[in-house]
Amino acid sequence: MKNQETAIKVTKRARFFIFSFNFLMINCLTSFNILSVRAADAEPVFSVVQSAENQQQWTGITKRLQALGVRYCVIPLTQVRSGADWGDRRVLFLPNVETINPAQAIALESWVSKGGKVIASGPVGSLSAPGVRQLLRSLLGSYWGFGLDETQQIKPATTKPQKWANQKELFGQVRGGVIIPEGGASQATAVWNAQDNPAAVVSTEWSTLFGWRWGTDAASSFELDNAWLKAAIDHHLTASSSGQQKIPGADSRCATTIETATANIPPVVPQVPFIPRAPRPSSQAEAIDQLEQTVHWNVEPNSNAPIDEKEAIALQQELENLISRVESAHLAAAVHTANLDEAITSNPQSLKEDETRVASTRPGLSSQSKEQAIAQARLVAKNIPQLLANKNYALVRQQWLATRTNLWKHFPLNRRLAPAEIRAVWLDRGTIVRAGSEKKLAEIFDRLAQSGINTVFFETLNASYPIYPSKVAPQQNPLIRGWNPLAVAVKLAHERDMELHAWVWAFAAGNQRHNQVINVHPDYPGPVLAAHPDWANYDNKGNTIPPGQTKPFFDPANPELRQYLLKLFEEIVSEYQVDGLQLDYIRYPFQDPLAGRIYGYGKAARAQFQQLTGVDPLTISPSQTELWQKWTEFRTQQIDSFVAEVSAMVRQKREDLILSVAVFPLPERERIQKLQQHWEVWARRGDIDVIVPMTYAQDTARFQRLAQPWIASSQLGSTLLVPGIRLLSLPNLAAFDQLQLIRDLPASGYALFAAENFNNDLLKIFNSTQGKLPSVADEPIPLRQPFETAVVRYGLLKREWQLVIQNEQIPFPAINIADFNNQIEVVEKALTQLAAAPSPAKLLTAKASLTRFQTQFRIWMREAGTNNPYQVKVWENRLATIERLLRYGERRSQLR
Repeated sequence: MKNQETAIKVTKRARFFIFSFNFLMINCLTSFNILSVRAADAEPVFSVVQSAENQQQWTGITKRLQALGVRYCVIPLTQVRSGADWGDRRVLFLPNVETINPAQAIALESWVSKGGKVIASGPVGSLSAPGVRQLLRSLLGSYWGFGLDETQQIKPATTKPQKWANQKELFGQVRGGVIIPEGGASQATAVWNAQDNPAAVVSTEWSTLFGWRWGTDAASSFELDNAWLKAAIDHHLTASSSGQQKIPGADSRCATTIETATANIPPVVPQVPFIPRAPRPSSQAEAIDQLEQTVHWNVEPNSNAPIDEKEAIALQQELENLISRVESAHLAAAVHTANLDEAITSNPQSLKEDETRVASTRPGLSSQSKEQAIAQARLVAKNIPQLLANKNYALVRQQWLATRTNLWKHFPLNRRLAPAEIRAVWLDRGTIVRAGSEKKLAEIFDRLAQSGINTVFFETLNASYPIYPSKVAPQQNPLIRGWNPLAVAVKLAHERDMELHAWVWAFAAGNQRHNQVINVHPDYPGPVLAAHPDWANYDNKGNTIPPGQTKPFFDPANPELRQYLLKLFEEIVSEYQVDGLQLDYIRYPFQDPLAGRIYGYGKAARAQFQQLTGVDPLTISPSQTELWQKWTEFRTQQIDSFVAEVSAMVRQKREDLILSVAVFPLPERERIQKLQQHWEVWARRGDIDVIVPMTYAQDTARFQRLAQPWIASSQLGSTLLVPGIRLLSLPNLAAFDQLQLIRDLPASGYALFAAENFNNDLLKIFNSTQGKLPSVADEPIPLRQPFETAVVRYGLLKREWQLVIQNEQIPFPAINIADFNNQIEVVEKALTQLAAAPSPAKLLTAKASLTRFQTQFRIWMREAGTNNPYQVKVWENRLATIERLLRYGERRSQLR
């Protein structure tokens, strides 16, 4: 389930090695245009990578390559690996290659470190593992951000235009996507004629990334494609001045025709009968683990690559935001202090002194106070422009990383600071299987409960295997023997006052990786599809598993399949006292229509669509706008209607059950095209209670860019949104930083993926900051007690205001303190009365009081917001969270 962004710590020798290359120009290269000189050469000029993905586009790619008039080498992606001879020249072209495994990524990194240049097009590596994606970002200096909805005009870069890319034939109409520069060495070579002129082509000294799928007529013209490839190759060969030299170890043997090239690509087999087999070595999994264990942040401390103005502003802003998060965390910790009232009235400085005393005893932390660390961080941020003016780029990066680490260490990790919130964790199948017994599983629940986790998403159905003995499903997970983990988990959770939600796969029918674990054929489709092959879904080439992916999918349009899933989910919620049901894989597989990768051609879907329109969807192409839109809407509606059916079944069987969905945080229109997952509709209809977007990122700034738009969205009705955080390879303090950001945004909690990644140090942090304490009354859980949660959260907010006013931490010159306090009490009284005895009248009073207070609060805080905008915004966000809890409670309690 969860994909995750990670970063790769590349060796010093490999990273930016290209900057030191200065090869001598060969005497025969007297012309400025290297390609024109090379046209008559016998040796290939560059290498082109062919993969199973771009094989469908290969005819168009080949025609363009042959029209260049130069020799090129075609190599299959399978040959791109360390120790293999695969690169003929110093330029390697990857047209539309979206799935790259870790071994191939490491080989590319090594090749670039020896002076190789890379040209790529489209969303290169976007379907790869998180660590691979991050390495490719480092190598290319950019990445595909998102696809554009319409054809756009490419035009020259608005700043720092490059001479090699200013020919008029390079600019025209293209259907592509926005490229995001990564790092100071990256430069936008061309931009889209759209708002803010996003990048269409980004280059570095060693790489160029085209923001469209090169070689496809649906994306770009023949002439424009070749103009860009020719210009990029000229640029890189001229820059390296090493055209006649091959990369050490390269092989001159290669294919230059489509026939010989495709002979190296293994055919895609739609389905292979089940054949038991012995387990094979998981070299790819090991390579992924290796990458994940060597992750590093994007800011490379020893790099002296230039930092542009945009990156400098981002570095400064992130330090300022982190300073504010540290201050916000300390304020939250202060109001949780047991003797708060005494501290305020007797000695306002005692809290600060206590912070300094405790901080000095924490392992790994100097006696420097929080105030000193913040002052030092502000100075570092202030000095960034001067260091950049002096071109001290490496020093900027070193100081920034050191400052961030120091600020992380000054979070108040020794004290309770968490509000009443949803604290969820995905308890994955692997951890359950390894537990192997009730006793061991109880130990896991003990750790989670003590650390303050109050909601567990328990993996109940994976790859069509239920983890319990089912009367509906054909087979229980074969790794479970002699016990019923679901029954045990429900008991263990409820004994610890925790919620237990059954986490189920909806439309993903099997899993090649799980097949390896249970020792069956890798292409075994899972026990349900094996028994009902007519329920299978297919891509436009007849594959049940899309290229580059690992899971066959069901056809959501098949009525028999839908009834089977509904009956299975009904069994779970009826036979077990689970508190909720979470739908995962509630979508189609990843697709890319512009790249010719389309999914959804199950037998039932094709028949139904043809009955509706008179057209077989297999004959429709994205260029047929009206029909294509109908086909996309048809598939999207299959998912929408199934969610509605599950919701109706759940409400009928268990009115108190919570229905949640694990979803992708892609932009809405892109998500519908690629996944047919329109969860905004489910939220607005009231079908679901909680949305858990998988907002996985390896740094807080990126996490915020993923999560904040959805947290602030007005399209979700009364549904709660709980952002997901992936713990794999995420440093503990970085994870806490992301948690603090969530607490400062209008969110109701968080979900952590996954239990297998909990380590003891992280558990210690959780025990201190949010863990259960015998002396503290049980906190309400927003899922169950939204009105009580609103009271508790508002009480903490009130105490924060009292503290900052008493200590004069933030000036409030525009506030009449007596009036302010009176309005606070009015809202608190209304919320308390609602929580004590909910009624429509009390709900109306509470909502009206809160709305009036929010309006007045913005006026009161107008001047304070100029002095401390972050904290004022945090308070507004927390008021917004209370408002959402009231809306959620209104629907759940049916107080209308």
